[in-house]
Amino acid sequence: MSFLYQALNEIQDFALLSYRAMTGLFRKPRYLDDLVMQMDIIGTGSVLIVMLTGFFTGGVMALQSAKSLKAFGAVNLTGQLVALSLVRELGPVLTALMVAGRVGSGIASQLGSMVVTQQIDAMRALGTDPTKKLVAPRMVATTMMVPLLTVVADLFGMIGGWIVSLYTLRLNTSLYWSTALRSLTYNDALEGLLKPLVFGYIIGMVGCYCGLRTTGGTSGVGRSTTQAVVTASILVIIADFFISKVILELR
Repeated sequence: MSFLYQALNEIQDFALLSYRAMTGLFRKPRYLDDLVMQMDIIGTGSVLIVMLTGFFTGGVMALQSAKSLKAFGAVNLTGQLVALSLVRELGPVLTALMVAGRVGSGIASQLGSMVVTQQIDAMRALGTDPTKKLVAPRMVATTMMVPLLTVVADLFGMIGGWIVSLYTLRLNTSLYWSTALRSLTYNDALEGLLKPLVFGYIIGMVGCYCGLRTTGGTSGVGRSTTQAVVTASILVIIADFFISKVILELR
C-alpha cells in the first residue's frame, strides 16, 4: 500500500507542477528570452541527431522490407511502406526518445544542480516564481520543437529509404516518391503531428519534475537525470499506444 500511496503522491505533485506551469503562461512577467533560448537549445541542438536517426531508420526499413516485398512481387510499394511507418509511428517515437535522452537529461541535470546549490531558494527569496521562470519555458519549448524535429526525421527517413531503394533495390525514383506521397492522408499527418505534441510535453515536464525533486547533493543530480530519461521514455511509449488506440477508434 505504501507503494500505491507514493505513486499517487507522485502523480499529484506532477499534475500540480503542470497546472502551475500552464497557468503561469497567462500571467506576467513573460520570460520570452528564456523561451527562445530553450527553443534554440532543444531544436537547433537536436537537429543533427534527429536527421541521422531518421535517415538510417528509413534506410534500414527499406533494406529489411525488400526481401518480404520481393516474395510478393511488391517492391514498388517500398516508398509507401517507409512513408507510412515513419509518419505514423517510427518518426514521432524515435524522435521523442532521442530528445528525451538528450534534452530531458539536460533539463533534469540543470535544474537538479540549481536545487542542490540552493539557487532555486534564492530565486524564491528574490520574489521570482521558479515554476514560471524555469519550468514553463522548457515545457513550451519541448512541446513546440518536438513536432518540428519529427517532421525533419520523417523527411530524412524517406530520403534514406529512397537512397537505399535507388542503389540497392534499383527502384525508380519517381515511382518511390509517388507511392510514398500518395499513400499519406490527412489522418496520417494529423497522427504524426499530434503524437509529438504530447511527447514533447511529457519530456519537458518529466525533466523539470525530476530536476526540481533532486536531493542528496551531486550524486542526487545523477539519479534525477537517469530517472528523467527512463521515466520520459516509458511514458512516451505508453502514450504512443493510447494515442494510436484513440485515433484508430475515431477513424
